[in-house]
Amino acid sequence: MTTTAPLSGETAEEPAPGGNATADSWLSIRLSALDALVGLGAGRIDQPLLDDAAVLLDRAGERLRLSGDHTVVTLAGGTGSGKSSLFNAICGLDLSPVGMRRPMTSLAHACVWGLDGAGPLLDWLAVDKRFRYARASALDRTVGGAGSLQGLVLLDLPDHDSIQALHRAEVDRFVAVADLLVWVVDPQKYADASLHRNYIVPFAQHAGVTLIVLNQVDRLQPEEVEDCVSDLRRLLEAEGLDRPRILTTSAVSDGGADGFREVLVDTVAARRARTERVTADIDGLADRFASYRPAQPPPEAIADERIITLIDALTDAAGASAVAEAMESAYELRATDYIGWPMAKVIARLRSDPLRKMRLTELRNELRGAFTGPVGAQQGDVDTALQDISDDVTADLPEAWQLSVRDASRSHAAELPEALGASLKNALPTFNQVPGWWSVVKVWQYVLVLIAIISIVWVGLLMVYGVAKVGHPPFHLVGDAGLIPYVSILVACTLGMGVLTSSACRNVVALSSARHGERMEAAMRDRIIDVVEEKILDPVNDELAACANYRAQVSVARGETPS
Repeated sequence: MTTTAPLSGETAEEPAPGGNATADSWLSIRLSALDALVGLGAGRIDQPLLDDAAVLLDRAGERLRLSGDHTVVTLAGGTGSGKSSLFNAICGLDLSPVGMRRPMTSLAHACVWGLDGAGPLLDWLAVDKRFRYARASALDRTVGGAGSLQGLVLLDLPDHDSIQALHRAEVDRFVAVADLLVWVVDPQKYADASLHRNYIVPFAQHAGVTLIVLNQVDRLQPEEVEDCVSDLRRLLEAEGLDRPRILTTSAVSDGGADGFREVLVDTVAARRARTERVTADIDGLADRFASYRPAQPPPEAIADERIITLIDALTDAAGASAVAEAMESAYELRATDYIGWPMAKVIARLRSDPLRKMRLTELRNELRGAFTGPVGAQQGDVDTALQDISDDVTADLPEAWQLSVRDASRSHAAELPEALGASLKNALPTFNQVPGWWSVVKVWQYVLVLIAIISIVWVGLLMVYGVAKVGHPPFHLVGDAGLIPYVSILVACTLGMGVLTSSACRNVVALSSARHGERMEAAMRDRIIDVVEEKILDPVNDELAACANYRAQVSVARGETPS
């Protein structure tokens, strides 16, 4: 005996295993790829697509966690199409109200074959507990038996063309989550514009999980049925539904729904509708993501010649050459303080040289400023240097990725002037750093000065005691006038050695200062390269890597082999 019972007090149970494990695993991989695409696309591609993908990920995750032993089938259609009569015919009882009055079904009615695991699924579907029914008969409980509908969740939806907005929203909600979409049409309104515009065309890619049922064929002659089916098929194919599945039924005729029942039996037994529906959803979104996919793998980095040009431009913008020249002058002036002939410096001080003093003062102040604050580059010079840096790598990318790579190349543009100045500052030595040989020369020069002074004093004493015979000399070396020529030669040699030492050291310093400037410029360039890598190249390379990953994930999401 066949009975029905409201499903109003089910106990939530763990999802039952079901479906093809291999298909589920591959589906999980594709969903993971879709999730990765949402992350990679954030801020780069259209937000509505990302929002749709996020909704699908939530919905698919929930559906796959729920019972895989149950297949959710929706009966949807317009007013008077007979979907409620068809629902009752499959259930074997009058569970859903039938009539031509608009609307008859205001809330979804559910009939379930097999209670285990159905409660959480119906809760997720948000089916009103007043309209949940269990189908329990000896035949229906025979899982896998001939004609068994065990595992079927059959939903009768409100009319999609209802004048009530809440009813249309109810249809839209269930259509988005059903495992198998069944559109029930009648011979008079199978070409209804609202059905095709709002549901058939948007879900054209779901042909594998869509079934079109031409109901009420009992009102037609056999040849008219064939004509209606042909015309309906032509219409569906024109709207993008690939190889549409069309059945003819008559809910009021004996055996008129048997063909539809057999399809439901096969669908439930296969337990593939759940994964096929999610797969169809992924296919549609993956195709939309594919419109942002590069046709070829993107370059891994900016071309070396463009990097060199950029570094040269930023080096000029930062004024590294000018700073290096200033360091050469500072090196020479600093060397004069150490290795210059002290007597010449005394004479130079006696002669006032405002120009030299001003030059030294201004240079010292300039260099002191370079040490106490960033040298800095003008923003305009930086912007000019950054212009077109990413053109080579973005030439073959879709527009969205072209923009994202270019934005990445300029993401730190405002920070570059200060960073360049800091890099120059860190490359400069302190004023206290001098070569060791300068100190040796300085000691040598002062030794010569001391010898010259002693020799001059010696000559004076020889003149007083040896020539003028003033008093008795304290010792023989200051009383022998014959030593005057020799001591005078010593004075001359000492002074000459000092002058020659100073001149030779100036030549060495001139060569050393040039090398010092080159080393400073090379050191500053190395620091600028570090800035370029951190502020420009790394962001661009990260963006190109994201683009390459996006391309690979699109292939996975579409079920392709990444290329």
